[in-house]
Amino acid sequence: MSVWSIDWMASASGGRLIKRPRGVSLSEPVVSGVGVDTRTIAEGEAFIALRGERFDGHGFVGEAVARGCPVVIVERESAVADLPDHVAAIRVHDTRAALTKLALAHRSLLAGTRVIAVTGSNGKTTTVRFLDAALRVAMKGSSSAKSFNNDVGVPLTILRAKPGDGFLVCEVGMNSPGEIAPLARMIEPDVAVITGVGRAHFEEFGSLGAIGREKASLLQFLRPGGVAVINASCEEHLGEAVRTVANLVRVGDAPGADLRLADIAHEDRSGQTWLRFDLHDSAGSRSLAAPTPGVHNASNAALAVAVARLLGVSDDDIARGVAAVRPPDMRMQRWRIGEVDVYNDAYNASPESTDAAIRTFCDLAKSASRRVVVFGDMLELGDHGPDAHREVADTILVAGEGTFGGPVDAVVCVGELALFTAERLLREWDESRISMFHEARPEVAVTIAKAFKPGDAVLLKGSRRMKLETIEQALRDLVDNRHTPTDRVPRQVVGGRPDPLASAG
Repeated sequence: MSVWSIDWMASASGGRLIKRPRGVSLSEPVVSGVGVDTRTIAEGEAFIALRGERFDGHGFVGEAVARGCPVVIVERESAVADLPDHVAAIRVHDTRAALTKLALAHRSLLAGTRVIAVTGSNGKTTTVRFLDAALRVAMKGSSSAKSFNNDVGVPLTILRAKPGDGFLVCEVGMNSPGEIAPLARMIEPDVAVITGVGRAHFEEFGSLGAIGREKASLLQFLRPGGVAVINASCEEHLGEAVRTVANLVRVGDAPGADLRLADIAHEDRSGQTWLRFDLHDSAGSRSLAAPTPGVHNASNAALAVAVARLLGVSDDDIARGVAAVRPPDMRMQRWRIGEVDVYNDAYNASPESTDAAIRTFCDLAKSASRRVVVFGDMLELGDHGPDAHREVADTILVAGEGTFGGPVDAVVCVGELALFTAERLLREWDESRISMFHEARPEVAVTIAKAFKPGDAVLLKGSRRMKLETIEQALRDLVDNRHTPTDRVPRQVVGGRPDPLASAG
Protein backbone atom coordinates (compact mmCIF):
# COMPACT_ATOMS: atom_id res chain seq x y z
CA MET A 1 0.00 0.00 0.00
CA SER A 2 1.67 3.24 -1.16
CA VAL A 3 1.56 6.44 0.81
CA TRP A 4 -1.07 8.87 -0.53
CA SER A 5 -2.86 6.08 -2.35
CA ILE A 6 -6.62 5.74 -1.91
CA ASP A 7 -6.15 2.56 0.13
CA TRP A 8 -3.62 4.35 2.39
CA MET A 9 -5.94 7.33 2.84
CA ALA A 10 -8.82 5.07 3.82
CA SER A 11 -6.73 3.01 6.23
CA ALA A 12 -4.88 5.94 7.82
CA SER A 13 -8.06 7.96 8.32
CA GLY A 14 -9.96 5.02 9.83
CA GLY A 15 -12.50 5.22 7.03
CA ARG A 16 -14.24 3.04 4.46
CA LEU A 17 -14.18 3.46 0.71
CA ILE A 18 -17.80 4.11 -0.32
CA LYS A 19 -17.17 5.18 -3.90
CA ARG A 20 -14.55 3.43 -5.97
CA PRO A 21 -13.15 5.58 -8.80
CA ARG A 22 -13.30 4.17 -12.31
CA GLY A 23 -9.95 3.55 -13.96
CA VAL A 24 -7.89 4.62 -10.93
CA SER A 25 -5.57 2.32 -8.99
CA LEU A 26 -6.33 2.10 -5.28
CA SER A 27 -2.75 1.21 -4.37
CA GLU A 28 -0.81 3.85 -6.34
CA PRO A 29 -0.27 7.44 -5.10
CA VAL A 30 -3.01 9.70 -6.45
CA VAL A 31 -3.06 12.45 -3.81
CA SER A 32 -0.48 15.21 -3.28
CA GLY A 33 -1.75 16.42 0.10
CA VAL A 34 -4.81 17.33 2.12
CA GLY A 35 -6.99 20.44 2.26
CA VAL A 36 -10.07 21.56 4.18
CA ASP A 37 -10.92 24.86 2.49
CA THR A 38 -12.00 25.03 -1.16
CA ARG A 39 -10.81 28.63 -1.37
CA THR A 40 -7.21 27.52 -1.01
CA ILE A 41 -7.18 23.81 -1.85
CA ALA A 42 -4.85 22.78 -4.66
CA GLU A 43 -5.48 20.42 -7.55
CA GLY A 44 -4.52 16.89 -6.54
CA GLU A 45 -5.21 17.31 -2.84
CA ALA A 46 -7.79 15.26 -0.94
CA PHE A 47 -10.65 17.30 0.50
CA ILE A 48 -11.78 16.63 4.07
CA ALA A 49 -15.28 17.95 4.76
CA LEU A 50 -14.92 19.38 8.26
CA ARG A 51 -17.94 20.45 10.29
CA GLY A 52 -18.04 23.24 12.85
CA GLU A 53 -20.57 25.28 14.75
CA ARG A 54 -20.93 27.77 11.89
CA PHE A 55 -19.75 25.88 8.81
CA ASP A 56 -20.08 22.47 7.14
CA GLY A 57 -17.62 21.39 4.49
CA HIS A 58 -20.08 18.80 3.15
CA GLY A 59 -21.77 21.64 1.30
CA PHE A 60 -18.57 22.29 -0.66
CA VAL A 61 -17.69 18.77 -1.84
CA GLY A 62 -18.76 19.60 -5.40
CA GLU A 63 -16.62 22.73 -5.40
CA ALA A 64 -13.62 20.72 -4.17
CA VAL A 65 -14.03 18.21 -6.98
CA ALA A 66 -14.35 21.03 -9.52
CA ARG A 67 -11.00 22.36 -8.28
CA GLY A 68 -9.34 19.01 -9.00
CA CYS A 69 -9.60 16.97 -5.79
CA PRO A 70 -9.41 13.23 -6.64
CA VAL A 71 -10.48 12.06 -3.17
CA VAL A 72 -13.05 13.38 -0.70
CA ILE A 73 -13.43 12.31 2.92
CA VAL A 74 -16.90 12.78 4.38
CA GLU A 75 -19.20 11.76 7.21
CA ARG A 76 -22.40 11.63 5.13
CA GLU A 77 -22.85 9.46 2.05
CA SER A 78 -25.46 11.87 0.71
CA ALA A 79 -22.73 14.47 0.18
CA VAL A 80 -21.08 12.32 -2.52
CA ALA A 81 -24.15 11.08 -4.38
CA ASP A 82 -23.37 12.89 -7.64
CA LEU A 83 -19.59 12.74 -7.84
CA PRO A 84 -17.85 12.12 -11.20
CA ASP A 85 -16.70 8.56 -11.93
CA HIS A 86 -12.99 9.33 -11.46
CA VAL A 87 -13.36 10.64 -7.87
CA ALA A 88 -13.03 8.43 -4.80
CA ALA A 89 -15.06 8.95 -1.63
CA ILE A 90 -14.13 7.74 1.85
CA ARG A 91 -16.58 7.79 4.71
CA VAL A 92 -15.45 8.28 8.31
CA HIS A 93 -17.31 8.70 11.56
CA ASP A 94 -15.73 12.09 12.34
CA THR A 95 -13.81 14.09 9.72
CA ARG A 96 -11.94 16.13 12.34
CA ALA A 97 -10.72 12.94 14.01
CA ALA A 98 -9.82 11.55 10.57
CA LEU A 99 -7.61 14.57 9.93
CA THR A 100 -5.75 13.85 13.19
CA LYS A 101 -5.35 10.17 12.29
CA LEU A 102 -3.90 11.07 8.90
CA ALA A 103 -1.41 13.43 10.57
CA LEU A 104 -0.36 10.74 13.05
CA ALA A 105 0.21 8.26 10.23
CA HIS A 106 2.20 10.84 8.27
CA ARG A 107 4.27 11.83 11.30
CA SER A 108 5.51 8.25 11.54
CA LEU A 109 7.01 8.63 8.06
CA LEU A 110 9.16 11.63 9.01
CA ALA A 111 11.96 9.62 10.58
CA GLY A 112 14.77 11.84 9.27
CA THR A 113 13.01 15.15 9.82
CA ARG A 114 13.80 17.24 12.91
CA VAL A 115 10.44 18.38 14.21
CA ILE A 116 10.19 21.56 16.29
CA ALA A 117 7.10 22.62 18.25
CA VAL A 118 6.66 26.24 19.35
CA THR A 119 4.22 27.43 21.99
CA GLY A 120 3.93 30.44 24.30
CA SER A 121 1.56 33.21 25.28
CA ASN A 122 3.17 35.70 22.89
CA GLY A 123 5.56 35.56 19.97
CA LYS A 124 4.77 32.08 18.65
CA THR A 125 4.22 33.01 15.02
CA THR A 126 7.16 35.42 14.94
CA THR A 127 9.44 32.76 16.43
CA VAL A 128 8.22 30.26 13.82
CA ARG A 129 9.08 32.78 11.09
CA PHE A 130 12.56 33.28 12.55
CA LEU A 131 13.08 29.52 12.78
CA ASP A 132 11.93 28.91 9.23
CA ALA A 133 14.23 31.64 7.92
CA ALA A 134 17.27 30.45 9.89
CA LEU A 135 16.86 26.76 9.03
CA ARG A 136 15.90 27.25 5.39
CA VAL A 137 19.35 28.66 4.62
CA ALA A 138 20.90 25.27 5.33
CA MET A 139 18.19 22.65 4.65
CA LYS A 140 14.83 21.95 3.10
CA GLY A 141 11.73 21.96 5.24
CA SER A 142 8.41 23.57 6.06
CA SER A 143 6.61 25.37 8.86
CA SER A 144 3.17 26.43 10.02
CA ALA A 145 1.41 28.73 7.59
CA LYS A 146 0.06 31.93 9.19
CA SER A 147 -1.00 30.90 12.72
CA PHE A 148 -2.13 27.34 12.02
CA ASN A 149 -1.87 26.21 15.63
CA ASN A 150 -5.09 24.41 16.59
CA ASP A 151 -6.48 20.90 16.05
CA VAL A 152 -6.99 21.67 12.35
CA GLY A 153 -3.91 23.77 11.64
CA VAL A 154 -1.40 21.48 13.36
CA PRO A 155 -2.32 18.30 11.46
CA LEU A 156 -2.38 20.23 8.18
CA THR A 157 1.12 21.51 8.98
CA ILE A 158 2.33 17.95 9.60
CA LEU A 159 0.70 16.70 6.40
CA ARG A 160 2.55 19.36 4.38
CA ALA A 161 5.93 17.93 5.40
CA LYS A 162 7.73 15.63 2.97
CA PRO A 163 9.78 12.59 3.98
CA GLY A 164 13.39 13.62 3.53
CA ASP A 165 12.84 17.19 4.69
CA GLY A 166 15.42 18.42 7.17
CA PHE A 167 12.98 20.25 9.42
CA LEU A 168 9.33 20.83 10.26
CA VAL A 169 8.23 23.69 12.53
CA CYS A 170 4.78 23.44 14.14
CA GLU A 171 3.08 26.24 16.05
CA VAL A 172 1.01 25.08 19.03
CA GLY A 173 -1.74 27.23 20.53
CA MET A 174 -4.42 26.93 23.16
CA ASN A 175 -7.59 28.60 24.35
CA SER A 176 -8.55 26.29 27.24
CA PRO A 177 -6.89 23.81 29.61
CA GLY A 178 -5.94 20.45 28.13
CA GLU A 179 -5.61 21.58 24.51
CA ILE A 180 -1.83 21.38 24.12
CA ALA A 181 -1.33 17.71 25.08
CA PRO A 182 -3.21 16.15 22.11
CA LEU A 183 -1.42 18.47 19.70
CA ALA A 184 1.95 17.65 21.26
CA ARG A 185 1.19 13.93 21.08
CA MET A 186 0.55 14.34 17.36
CA ILE A 187 3.76 16.33 16.78
CA GLU A 188 6.19 14.32 18.94
CA PRO A 189 8.78 17.11 18.80
CA ASP A 190 12.52 16.67 18.76
CA VAL A 191 12.76 20.24 20.04
CA ALA A 192 10.09 22.04 22.09
CA VAL A 193 10.19 25.84 22.34
CA ILE A 194 8.33 27.95 24.90
CA THR A 195 8.44 31.64 24.02
CA GLY A 196 6.97 32.93 27.28
CA VAL A 197 4.12 32.79 29.76
CA GLY A 198 1.69 35.71 29.88
CA ARG A 199 -1.91 36.51 30.68
CA ALA A 200 -3.45 35.53 27.34
CA HIS A 201 -6.65 33.51 28.01
CA PHE A 202 -6.33 34.34 31.70
CA GLU A 203 -10.10 33.93 32.08
CA GLU A 204 -9.81 30.19 31.39
CA PHE A 205 -6.79 29.56 33.62
CA GLY A 206 -6.89 32.05 36.49
CA SER A 207 -3.14 32.25 37.15
CA LEU A 208 0.19 32.45 35.38
CA GLY A 209 1.15 29.16 37.01
CA ALA A 210 -1.80 27.38 35.41
CA ILE A 211 -0.98 28.91 32.02
CA GLY A 212 2.67 27.92 32.43
CA ARG A 213 1.82 24.33 33.32
CA GLU A 214 -0.38 24.06 30.23
CA LYS A 215 2.43 25.39 28.05
CA ALA A 216 4.90 23.04 29.73
CA SER A 217 2.74 20.02 28.91
CA LEU A 218 4.37 20.24 25.47
CA LEU A 219 7.60 19.02 27.05
CA GLN A 220 6.07 15.70 28.12
CA PHE A 221 5.90 14.59 24.49
CA LEU A 222 9.52 15.26 23.54
CA ARG A 223 11.10 12.36 21.72
CA PRO A 224 13.92 10.50 23.51
CA GLY A 225 16.96 12.78 23.54
CA GLY A 226 14.79 15.80 22.74
CA VAL A 227 15.63 19.32 23.87
CA ALA A 228 13.51 22.02 25.47
CA VAL A 229 14.40 25.62 24.57
CA ILE A 230 12.68 28.15 26.81
CA ASN A 231 12.58 31.86 27.46
CA ALA A 232 14.49 31.99 30.74
CA SER A 233 12.21 34.68 32.17
CA CYS A 234 9.23 32.31 32.27
CA GLU A 235 10.90 29.30 33.90
CA GLU A 236 9.34 29.95 37.30
CA HIS A 237 5.84 29.53 35.82
CA LEU A 238 6.46 26.26 34.00
CA GLY A 239 6.20 23.97 37.02
CA GLU A 240 7.59 20.50 37.50
CA ALA A 241 7.63 19.60 33.79
CA VAL A 242 10.56 21.87 33.00
CA ARG A 243 12.56 20.58 35.96
CA THR A 244 12.37 16.99 34.71
CA VAL A 245 13.58 17.70 31.16
CA ALA A 246 16.95 16.11 30.57
CA ASN A 247 18.11 18.66 27.99
CA LEU A 248 17.17 22.27 28.69
CA VAL A 249 18.43 25.45 27.02
CA ARG A 250 17.53 28.80 28.63
CA VAL A 251 17.48 31.86 26.39
CA GLY A 252 17.01 35.57 27.13
CA ASP A 253 18.25 38.44 29.27
CA ALA A 254 17.48 36.72 32.59
CA PRO A 255 20.41 35.80 34.87
CA GLY A 256 21.67 32.30 34.22
CA ALA A 257 20.50 32.12 30.60
CA ASP A 258 22.58 29.72 28.50
CA LEU A 259 22.22 32.05 25.53
CA ARG A 260 22.09 35.58 26.87
CA LEU A 261 20.63 38.64 25.13
CA ALA A 262 22.26 42.06 25.47
CA ASP A 263 22.56 45.47 23.82
CA ILE A 264 19.17 45.40 22.08
CA ALA A 265 18.45 48.48 19.96
CA HIS A 266 16.69 49.77 16.87
CA GLU A 267 18.62 51.20 13.97
CA ASP A 268 17.70 52.73 10.61
CA ARG A 269 18.86 50.95 7.48
CA SER A 270 17.93 52.78 4.28
CA GLY A 271 14.69 54.02 5.76
CA GLN A 272 13.71 50.66 7.28
CA THR A 273 13.77 49.97 11.01
CA TRP A 274 15.93 47.01 12.01
CA LEU A 275 16.40 45.32 15.36
CA ARG A 276 19.98 44.74 16.42
CA PHE A 277 21.07 42.58 19.36
CA ASP A 278 24.01 40.66 20.78
CA LEU A 279 24.04 37.04 21.92
CA HIS A 280 26.53 35.67 24.45
CA ASP A 281 27.25 32.10 25.51
CA SER A 282 30.20 30.03 26.66
CA ALA A 283 31.57 29.97 23.10
CA GLY A 284 31.63 33.74 22.69
CA SER A 285 29.51 36.60 21.37
CA ARG A 286 27.68 37.34 18.15
CA SER A 287 25.78 40.37 16.84
CA LEU A 288 22.69 39.87 14.68
CA ALA A 289 20.11 42.10 13.03
CA ALA A 290 16.61 41.54 11.70
CA PRO A 291 14.00 43.71 9.93
CA THR A 292 11.53 43.17 12.78
CA PRO A 293 11.05 46.20 15.06
CA GLY A 294 10.25 45.57 18.70
CA VAL A 295 12.68 44.91 21.50
CA HIS A 296 10.59 41.89 22.50
CA ASN A 297 11.37 40.30 19.11
CA ALA A 298 15.00 39.90 20.14
CA SER A 299 14.03 37.04 22.46
CA ASN A 300 11.99 35.41 19.66
CA ALA A 301 15.00 35.61 17.37
CA ALA A 302 17.33 34.32 20.09
CA LEU A 303 15.12 31.26 20.64
CA ALA A 304 15.35 30.55 16.92
CA VAL A 305 19.13 30.94 17.00
CA ALA A 306 19.40 28.42 19.84
CA VAL A 307 17.31 25.86 17.95
CA ALA A 308 19.16 26.37 14.67
CA ARG A 309 22.46 25.79 16.44
CA LEU A 310 21.08 22.56 17.92
CA LEU A 311 20.27 21.42 14.38
CA GLY A 312 23.82 22.13 13.24
CA VAL A 313 23.28 25.36 11.29
CA SER A 314 26.36 27.60 11.25
CA ASP A 315 26.25 31.06 12.84
CA ASP A 316 26.88 32.69 9.47
CA ASP A 317 23.92 30.89 7.91
CA ILE A 318 21.76 31.73 10.92
CA ALA A 319 22.68 35.40 10.61
CA ARG A 320 21.73 35.40 6.92
CA GLY A 321 18.42 33.74 7.69
CA VAL A 322 17.54 36.09 10.53
CA ALA A 323 18.34 39.09 8.34
CA ALA A 324 15.99 37.77 5.64
CA VAL A 325 13.01 37.02 7.88
CA ARG A 326 9.60 38.33 6.83
CA PRO A 327 7.55 39.39 9.87
CA PRO A 328 3.95 38.13 10.11
CA ASP A 329 1.07 40.42 9.19
CA MET A 330 -0.20 42.90 11.79
CA ARG A 331 2.78 42.42 14.09
CA MET A 332 4.20 45.94 14.39
CA GLN A 333 3.97 46.50 10.64
CA ARG A 334 4.74 50.07 9.70
CA TRP A 335 2.87 51.72 6.83
CA ARG A 336 3.15 55.26 5.53
CA ILE A 337 -0.42 56.20 4.59
CA GLY A 338 -0.61 59.73 3.25
CA GLU A 339 1.20 61.80 5.86
CA VAL A 340 0.52 59.41 8.75
CA ASP A 341 2.74 56.55 9.97
CA VAL A 342 0.61 53.60 11.06
CA TYR A 343 2.09 50.87 13.24
CA ASN A 344 -0.30 47.93 12.97
CA ASP A 345 0.17 45.53 15.87
CA ALA A 346 -3.50 44.57 15.98
CA TYR A 347 -3.24 40.82 15.38
CA ASN A 348 -3.93 40.17 19.06
CA ALA A 349 -3.29 41.60 22.50
CA SER A 350 -2.45 40.53 26.03
CA PRO A 351 -1.19 42.75 28.87
CA GLU A 352 2.40 41.73 28.16
CA SER A 353 2.26 42.18 24.39
CA THR A 354 0.46 45.53 24.77
CA ASP A 355 3.13 46.82 27.14
CA ALA A 356 5.83 45.75 24.65
CA ALA A 357 3.96 47.32 21.73
CA ILE A 358 3.58 50.70 23.45
CA ARG A 359 7.24 50.76 24.47
CA THR A 360 8.34 49.86 20.95
CA PHE A 361 6.00 52.40 19.36
CA CYS A 362 7.22 55.26 21.56
CA ASP A 363 10.80 54.43 20.65
CA LEU A 364 10.20 54.08 16.91
CA ALA A 365 7.93 57.13 16.65
CA LYS A 366 9.92 59.51 18.85
CA SER A 367 10.38 61.98 15.98
CA ALA A 368 6.66 62.13 15.09
CA SER A 369 4.82 65.39 15.69
CA ARG A 370 2.17 63.46 17.64
CA ARG A 371 1.99 59.88 18.93
CA VAL A 372 -1.53 58.41 19.03
CA VAL A 373 -2.34 55.02 20.58
CA VAL A 374 -5.56 53.38 19.36
CA PHE A 375 -6.18 50.74 22.01
CA GLY A 376 -8.86 48.06 21.83
CA ASP A 377 -10.06 45.64 24.46
CA MET A 378 -7.77 42.80 25.55
CA LEU A 379 -10.22 39.92 25.76
CA GLU A 380 -10.39 36.64 27.69
CA LEU A 381 -8.91 38.08 30.89
CA GLY A 382 -11.92 37.34 33.12
CA ASP A 383 -12.09 39.21 36.42
CA HIS A 384 -8.55 40.46 35.84
CA GLY A 385 -9.71 42.50 32.83
CA PRO A 386 -10.34 45.87 34.51
CA ASP A 387 -7.01 45.88 36.38
CA ALA A 388 -5.11 44.76 33.28
CA HIS A 389 -6.58 47.65 31.28
CA ARG A 390 -5.63 50.12 34.03
CA GLU A 391 -2.07 48.73 33.79
CA VAL A 392 -2.04 49.76 30.13
CA ALA A 393 -2.87 53.30 31.20
CA ASP A 394 0.08 53.23 33.60
CA THR A 395 2.38 52.20 30.75
CA ILE A 396 1.03 55.02 28.57
CA LEU A 397 1.54 57.57 31.34
CA VAL A 398 5.25 56.81 31.77
CA ALA A 399 5.97 56.69 28.04
CA GLY A 400 8.61 59.26 27.16
CA GLU A 401 10.56 58.79 30.36
CA GLY A 402 14.07 57.36 30.33
CA THR A 403 14.78 55.41 27.14
CA PHE A 404 11.14 55.06 26.20
CA GLY A 405 11.35 57.60 23.36
CA GLY A 406 8.59 60.16 22.83
CA PRO A 407 5.50 60.43 25.04
CA VAL A 408 2.01 59.35 24.02
CA ASP A 409 0.07 62.48 23.06
CA ALA A 410 -3.42 61.07 22.56
CA VAL A 411 -5.30 57.82 23.13
CA VAL A 412 -8.35 56.38 21.37
CA CYS A 413 -10.02 53.70 23.48
CA VAL A 414 -12.19 51.16 21.63
CA GLY A 415 -14.38 48.73 23.57
CA GLU A 416 -15.98 48.30 26.95
CA LEU A 417 -12.84 47.19 28.80
CA ALA A 418 -10.73 49.97 27.28
CA LEU A 419 -12.95 52.38 29.21
CA PHE A 420 -11.00 51.34 32.33
CA THR A 421 -7.88 52.56 30.54
CA ALA A 422 -9.61 55.86 29.77
CA GLU A 423 -10.84 56.16 33.36
CA ARG A 424 -7.29 55.81 34.68
CA LEU A 425 -5.87 58.27 32.14
CA LEU A 426 -8.49 60.89 32.99
CA ARG A 427 -7.04 61.15 36.50
CA GLU A 428 -3.85 62.57 34.97
CA TRP A 429 -4.79 63.96 31.55
CA ASP A 430 -7.13 66.54 30.13
CA GLU A 431 -10.11 64.85 28.49
CA SER A 432 -9.22 66.44 25.13
CA ARG A 433 -6.43 63.86 24.79
CA ILE A 434 -8.77 60.86 25.08
CA SER A 435 -11.49 59.56 22.74
CA MET A 436 -13.78 56.63 23.51
CA PHE A 437 -15.79 54.31 21.23
CA HIS A 438 -17.69 51.11 21.98
CA GLU A 439 -16.48 49.24 18.86
CA ALA A 440 -14.66 49.72 15.57
CA ARG A 441 -17.70 49.65 13.29
CA PRO A 442 -17.00 50.88 9.74
CA GLU A 443 -18.44 54.34 10.41
CA VAL A 444 -16.46 54.56 13.67
CA ALA A 445 -13.27 53.54 11.84
CA VAL A 446 -13.83 56.44 9.44
CA THR A 447 -14.41 58.87 12.32
CA ILE A 448 -11.19 57.78 14.02
CA ALA A 449 -9.19 57.92 10.78
CA LYS A 450 -10.44 61.44 10.00
CA ALA A 451 -9.04 62.66 13.32
CA PHE A 452 -5.45 61.79 12.44
CA LYS A 453 -3.25 64.73 11.47
CA PRO A 454 -0.30 65.05 9.09
CA GLY A 455 2.86 64.01 10.92
CA ASP A 456 1.03 61.70 13.32
CA ALA A 457 2.31 58.27 14.25
CA VAL A 458 -0.49 55.85 15.15
CA LEU A 459 -0.32 52.53 17.01
CA LEU A 460 -3.16 50.03 16.53
CA LYS A 461 -3.26 47.48 19.35
CA GLY A 462 -6.11 45.25 20.55
CA SER A 463 -7.46 41.72 20.58
CA ARG A 464 -8.26 40.09 17.26
CA ARG A 465 -12.03 40.41 17.65
CA MET A 466 -11.75 44.20 18.00
CA LYS A 467 -10.79 44.45 14.28
CA LEU A 468 -8.69 47.58 14.68
CA GLU A 469 -7.17 46.97 11.24
CA THR A 470 -10.41 48.47 9.86
CA ILE A 471 -9.04 51.84 10.98
CA GLU A 472 -5.95 51.37 8.83
CA GLN A 473 -8.18 50.51 5.87
CA ALA A 474 -10.42 53.52 6.54
CA LEU A 475 -7.37 55.79 6.47
CA ARG A 476 -6.19 54.23 3.20
CA ASP A 477 -9.59 54.84 1.63
CA LEU A 478 -9.70 58.43 2.84
CA VAL A 479 -6.21 59.13 1.53
CA ASP A 480 -6.98 57.50 -1.82
CA ASN A 481 -10.25 59.44 -1.99
CA ARG A 482 -12.13 56.24 -2.66
CA HIS A 483 -15.51 55.12 -1.38
CA THR A 484 -15.98 54.76 2.35
CA PRO A 485 -14.56 51.52 3.72
CA THR A 486 -17.92 49.96 4.68
CA ASP A 487 -17.65 47.24 2.03
CA ARG A 488 -13.88 46.87 2.50
CA VAL A 489 -13.98 45.71 6.10
CA PRO A 490 -12.25 42.31 6.47
CA ARG A 491 -14.78 39.64 7.40
CA GLN A 492 -14.27 36.56 9.51
CA VAL A 493 -16.67 34.76 7.18
CA VAL A 494 -15.71 34.66 3.52
CA GLY A 495 -18.10 33.11 1.04
CA GLY A 496 -20.33 31.95 3.89
CA ARG A 497 -17.57 29.98 5.60
CA PRO A 498 -15.62 30.97 8.70
CA ASP A 499 -11.96 30.02 8.76
CA PRO A 500 -11.56 26.65 10.56
CA LEU A 501 -7.91 27.51 11.12
CA ALA A 502 -8.65 30.45 13.43
CA SER A 503 -5.62 30.67 15.66
CA ALA A 504 -5.35 30.09 19.37
CA GLY A 505 -3.04 31.70 21.92
